[in-house]
Amino acid sequence: MRYITLFVVLAAVGIWLFKESEQAAAPVAFSEKGEPGPDMRPSEWEWLRRTSPYGNADAEAFQKEFQRARQMRATAKPMAVQAVEFAGPSNIGGRIVDIEFNPQDPTIVYAAAATGGVFKSTDTGNTWFPIFDEVAILTIGDICVDPANPDIIYVGTGEANGGHNNMPGGGLYKSTDAGATWQLMGLENTVSIGRVRVNPLNTQEVFVAAQGSYFAPNPDRGLYHSTDGGATWDNIFFISDSTGATDLIIDPANPQRMIVAMWERVRYPEFGTHLYGETSGLYRTTDGGANWTELSGGLPNPDATNVGRIGLDIYAANPDIAYAIYTNGSNISGLFKTTNFGDSWTNVDPDDELSNGTGGFSWYFGQVRVHPTNPDMVYVLDVAFMRSVNGGANWPIIYGYGGPNILHVDHHALAFHPTNPDYILNGNDGGINISTDGGVNFTKVADLPVNQFYEIGLDRNNPERLYGGTQDNGTLRTLTGATDDWTRIFGGDGFYVIVDHSNPNIIYAESQNGNLGKSTNGGASFFGATSGISGRTNWSTPVVMDPVNSSILYYGSDRVWKTTNGASSWTAVSPVLHNATPGSRLGTVTTIGVSPALTSVVWAGTDDGKVWVTADGGSNWTNTSTGLPNRWVTRVIAHPVDEATAYATFNGLRWKEAEAKVMRTTNLGASWEDITANLPEAPVNAFAVFTDDNFRTYLFAGSDLGAYYSVDDGLSWEYISSDFPMVTVYDMKVHETADYLAIGTHARSMYKMDLAQILVGIDDPATDTAPQDFALLQNYPNPFNPTTAISYQLPSISDVKLKIYNTLGQLVKTLVSQKQSAGNYAVQWDGSNELGEKVA
Repeated sequence: MRYITLFVVLAAVGIWLFKESEQAAAPVAFSEKGEPGPDMRPSEWEWLRRTSPYGNADAEAFQKEFQRARQMRATAKPMAVQAVEFAGPSNIGGRIVDIEFNPQDPTIVYAAAATGGVFKSTDTGNTWFPIFDEVAILTIGDICVDPANPDIIYVGTGEANGGHNNMPGGGLYKSTDAGATWQLMGLENTVSIGRVRVNPLNTQEVFVAAQGSYFAPNPDRGLYHSTDGGATWDNIFFISDSTGATDLIIDPANPQRMIVAMWERVRYPEFGTHLYGETSGLYRTTDGGANWTELSGGLPNPDATNVGRIGLDIYAANPDIAYAIYTNGSNISGLFKTTNFGDSWTNVDPDDELSNGTGGFSWYFGQVRVHPTNPDMVYVLDVAFMRSVNGGANWPIIYGYGGPNILHVDHHALAFHPTNPDYILNGNDGGINISTDGGVNFTKVADLPVNQFYEIGLDRNNPERLYGGTQDNGTLRTLTGATDDWTRIFGGDGFYVIVDHSNPNIIYAESQNGNLGKSTNGGASFFGATSGISGRTNWSTPVVMDPVNSSILYYGSDRVWKTTNGASSWTAVSPVLHNATPGSRLGTVTTIGVSPALTSVVWAGTDDGKVWVTADGGSNWTNTSTGLPNRWVTRVIAHPVDEATAYATFNGLRWKEAEAKVMRTTNLGASWEDITANLPEAPVNAFAVFTDDNFRTYLFAGSDLGAYYSVDDGLSWEYISSDFPMVTVYDMKVHETADYLAIGTHARSMYKMDLAQILVGIDDPATDTAPQDFALLQNYPNPFNPTTAISYQLPSISDVKLKIYNTLGQLVKTLVSQKQSAGNYAVQWDGSNELGEKVA
């Protein structure tokens, strides 16, 4: 058996890779570390964990990584038949942000899911199928159908509702074949698009209301205009890098007349949420956008009162009539009507009846619709679904607070059938509903797989049972495994859910901020299960069960808590584990992992980049953070058969330089190795490890840009399957006895992958065609950016040591020390020594 040592020599100003008797390669330069970002940082959970500690992100870098991920998906190796399986739910529904009818054929309808792409119906909204998956970026703001040629569809990406879990978009897309294919038309850096409109008299003229980033100033916002069907663009109305365009109406009889709604909005931790501002308001043009005038005439004055998001609609039969719904940073502040296209306005809700249907976050909705044939029938979409039949004199709450709660709350979309306007499609955070009587009664559409999972749970004894916590729809489960047979068992926004592996009638379910409930009757009822716990908790508070003793659970606040009696009581078993400064929005445990190989080994990660481990069940803790990125820790996953090995994953969009997203330790955290390799540089939210009968390890990673696998312990990664949509993945779990991988997406519900079938389609490096000769190849990239891959070939099974030495002959770091099969290998090195210190 050959014993091969590979030497890598480090010089003072660069590195060279040597194979004995070979010539040195070119020097590798190190880039200088950038300074932290702006002092003001966004406050919302999703953006905070993606941008801390810098408070900003490089939008262009993300777009490049998105394109790289898209290419990896397009070239993904085909898996075995039915390896990728949609698991549901299809009968629950998720957040719908826009619905549009084909004006010439109303049986055709399009719907936009907030993070799940675009769906199409050919039966007036009763059944749906996805049509946007090839684009891969599935966060949607608005849809527009060309009224003259309805085969032309525009989709503005990036949800514009401004919630904490908004994901960035990637520009405007166009289809000329009713959604069969799509083309990017630019505006990639607008981040979120609120409205797309087409001039009905000249459909080559397209307008895009770009809200821009909600979480940091950016210049790519305002109203954009194209005269060539989207091929080129001009910004025809811009106020500032903090004020975006969120809605637009066009006079269909005279498209030179337009009114645009502008919204000044950025979120900062030190100064609170910036939901209104002096530049928010309505602006009108009468010359196609050459000149604009701010409207007043009865409207709220942003210099004297809070003006936030504004929604618009126009009565097409008499376009002098329009409505504007105003918000003040919390609730609705008035519904204003004009009968002269904006010269003057009247508040048709002077008694503030509409506030009865709000919940203190009306900026999340900001939508008003007027019936196509009756200007006095007006609909307001907020937490509740409200309708007036007398021009705003009265506002009965049809669905929502104070009404028969048949519809899900939180309404964003409403579309009228072009020839039968009493046929209405409503979109809310629970999916799509159909009314045939103008909105008095609704029927739910049970055919939209767009749930946003945060966490998933598996039943060890009943593998067909699937559980998960979702945004807006609580904790869901199926007992049969059918995609259309899911029910809700716990309220709020759902997060961690655990099924007792010794008694499946015992279930733990959690809602936001660590509200943990326990059921002893199979989920029929729950009672509180946090007795004794204190301290600050995360929006998604980690709770895990010991894989051997189901009476032992761990819970994370700003420290780790442990119960040994099934959550009857809890005891703090760690000190405060974070190092956040007072007043910071950071300071919580974000993940906990228990080793299946030795359950006294417990890991904990924090939102300020710390990873801790205890080897005695919580009595003593060691900070193992040296060498790890200073980023939000999303997961620490223990290896299933090796108690010393664990994997840590990290959130974080790129700011100045690339940073590791997946790290591995094989010595209980004494040192860590970067195994990010060729993963797209995007937040990694989920991780799973599977070991087969031959003890080979397979790794799975879920990120903002889809799901990936590695068969060489992180030396390289592949997209998991071309059949899997490129959506945000928040959780992954391996079923221990059924050998399937469950994937919880924050966009398109849940998927299952049969690992036996998947592994048939995965190439094992040990069985690849072996190289003919030993070779040490040129490192790439060269220079570092910010790591380099050292590649080599083995013609036969060998004991391999890959070591880095400096020019004095001193050992800097050992990268490989193990037996390896014949094959091609690549090792990532970040230029650090064994202590994680940069050596050049």
